[in-house]
Parts: sequence; C-alpha cells; structure tokens
Amino acid sequence: MKILVLGLNYAPEIIGIGPYTTGLAEALVRAGHQVRVVAGQPYYPEWRARPGHGFWNLERRGRLDVLRVPHFIPRHPTGAMRLLHHFSFALAAFFPMLWAALLWRPDRVIAIAPGLMAAPVGLVAARLSGATAWLHVQDFELEAAEATGLIGRGLFLGKILRQIERGILCAFDHVSTISPAMCRRLENKDVPANRIAEHRNWAEVDRIVPQDAPSPYRALWGIGTEHVALYSGALGRKHGLDLILAAARQLSHRDDLTFVICGNGPDRAALEASASGLRNIRFHDLQPIEKLGDLLALATIHLLPQIACAQDLVLPSKLPNMLASGRPVVATARPQSALFQEVSGCGIATPPQDAEAFAKAIADLCDNPVLARQLGSAARARAEARWSRQVLLANFVGDIEQADKAGAPAILGQRP
Repeated sequence: MKILVLGLNYAPEIIGIGPYTTGLAEALVRAGHQVRVVAGQPYYPEWRARPGHGFWNLERRGRLDVLRVPHFIPRHPTGAMRLLHHFSFALAAFFPMLWAALLWRPDRVIAIAPGLMAAPVGLVAARLSGATAWLHVQDFELEAAEATGLIGRGLFLGKILRQIERGILCAFDHVSTISPAMCRRLENKDVPANRIAEHRNWAEVDRIVPQDAPSPYRALWGIGTEHVALYSGALGRKHGLDLILAAARQLSHRDDLTFVICGNGPDRAALEASASGLRNIRFHDLQPIEKLGDLLALATIHLLPQIACAQDLVLPSKLPNMLASGRPVVATARPQSALFQEVSGCGIATPPQDAEAFAKAIADLCDNPVLARQLGSAARARAEARWSRQVLLANFVGDIEQADKAGAPAILGQRP
C-alpha cells in the first residue's frame, strides 16, 4: 500500500513523540509498503532548529521518503507561541499533503497528534484521495496546556478549542492512543468505541537490558555515591520536576545518594537556578540514543514525577525504557490513574506534589536493596510482557493494513 504520514516530530529527535513516529514509518516499510512522511524540522526538546535539516528538505531512504517543512519554533514556548508553532506546521504541510493526496493517491493517511492542529490537513488529504484516515493520539495537548497553565481553564477560547478538538477526533475513520485510560478519554469525547484502538509506545527491550556492572557514566561524570536517582527526558512544565529538587533538599544529608537530571528543555535554566547550592544534584544534557542502555543503568532508582492534573492526558513515553532497564521507578500518581497501574508492582507511586512522600520512597529503596531488586526484576518482566517493540509494532502495522473507512472492527487494538 501507499501510506502517507503527517507528524510534526520525527528522527533525529531521540525523545518524545519523534522516535515512535519514526519507528512506525520504518515498520510499515519493512512490511512492504511505500511510505511518505511530511514532518517538521527537528527541534525537540531544546526548542531550537538543528543544523542539517533545512527548509523543504527531502530525504529518500528506499521506500521511505521524508519531507521536512519549515515552521515557527518559539524559543520560549508559551501558550500563544505553541499555538503559532502548530499553526505554522499545519500551514506548511498543507500543500505537500494536498499534492500527495491528488497525485500519489495514498491508501492510508495517518496523522499524529500532537499536533492536533495539523490533523485536519491529514483528514483533507485522506478524503481527497479516498484513503482511510487514521489519527494516533500521543497526548491530549489541549488539556495538557490547560493543566500546565499555558491556556486558562474556563476561558472562552478554551471552550471553542475543546469543541474543535471533539470535531476533529470524531471525523477520523480510526483513532488510536497509547493507554487504556486515554482510550476511555476518547470515548468521553464522543469518539465511537468501534473506531478506538490502543497502540502503546514500546520499550527497546532488546537493546536495553539490566546491567550488573557499573555504568560507564559513573566514571565519565565522576559519580562516587552508592546510589543514583535518575530523571532523563524533556524538562517541561507537565513533568513537575520541582519535586525532584525538593526531594534532593530533604535528602541532602545522605552521602550515599546523587540526583541526576539528564535532559534539555525550556525549564532547564530555571531548574538549575533553583538547585543552586544543592551539592547532591547534577544536570547533564541528553545523551546519544545508542548510549541509552548505559545511561539507564546508571540509576539505582528512576524518577518519574508528573503534575496531578496532567495524569491520564499522557502516559510518559520514557516509562517503558525505565522498566526495561530493570530498575525500580518512583513515580507520582494517584490511585486508579494509568501511571499508577503501570508502576504498581515494579516501583513506588506517591501522591503528586508530595515532596516528603517522594523523598521517603527514594530513601526506602536505597535502604532496602532486596526490595529494590525485586521491584527491578518485576519492572523488566513487565517491559518484556507489555512493551516489546517487535510485538507492538507488528500489531499496529497489522491494524493499519486491515483498516477500512467504515470504522474499526471491535477486535482492532485488542490483542494481548
């Protein structure tokens, strides 16, 4: 088949949505399909353009073509700037998608959200070409913007945007997302249940394996403490990273524990300023993807804070690889939330914004190595059972191949 993919984020971005859009496109090619991707310039999580990927740059890789389109990248991604960012991508992608719809005639059009603002472009392309329209939702960006204060709750604009969001979601032939809780949220937004499928993000379970030997990053970064509490990923509002600083303050008396925040993003400068004077915390840039296994092996404990109002709007994509590393996770999550359920049995979940409970969970795992090993072993087993890249991508590709314009049959996305 001919499959047209519209996604703002794509490789060489190594965290966030980009790796999963890239993985899906490449899996479709391996299955024998011709794939064209209309993508933005690489910018995440630094929020600045990277060299080597200029405007209207076409990358040909056998049966996979990737067209990069120009768009606005705000240096400080406030709510208004993000709207302009997504609108500029939708505008730039419109004519390439229109051309592909009319001349290339794809059989499937897949739009990735975020950005939802560009999703109507994918829908138009599908309708013009007679293709099946598929929307894959990585997070509910409008509600996340409200939760993090980028858009005020209850504002007239917010109400209008929610109506637009509902209309877009319901217009697609198929809508998939990455967790059961997010599937339920789609139903709450009036998407028919028979169009909804769960296709979660994967872990690199073959490349990321538990390591008994000390991580090379210990020597590289001069870390001599017995324990390391690691956060690796984007540094943005919805992650609630102030909680890590608060825990580091509460545990500053321990000489056996170092906190490491490894990442980039718009909040990094503010976090580093807030951590001034703390001797038990270090900041480092994101590391190359080929070093991810060594980086995750640095952790005694993985840290996964998240603000309360952002839960079930997104299931953090960093979680599967944390589990694959065979280390326990300390996360912030309310009972019955998707994150709580995923962490249960292979880590400790504490109430959001409760720095004392978060710090206590970290200390308890440092002081109880038997429990830490048990939870780490369970984490690895869960990653193998639920997050295998090969299995999840094969299921996703299979459902795309079977999809039709009448709406997804009930079995789609329901494989174990």
